[in-house]
Amino acid sequence: MWVLLLLPFIGLLWVPFYNSATPALLGFPFFYWYQLAWVPITALLTWIVYLSGEHGRRAGHGDEP
Repeated sequence: MWVLLLLPFIGLLWVPFYNSATPALLGFPFFYWYQLAWVPITALLTWIVYLSGEHGRRAGHGDEP
């Protein structure tokens, strides 16, 4: 599940991919709204990874001795 946290990194790493003004969304150039869209996506992915870790710990598969 930790691999999910690489998605935002990869999605924002290659700047030439999203370094353009089109397509615009509500007047915002693509460059800005693409980066802004990753904020809730990253929060959602972090939550999913967190829940998967909590579930494993509750089942007795965590890091506790």
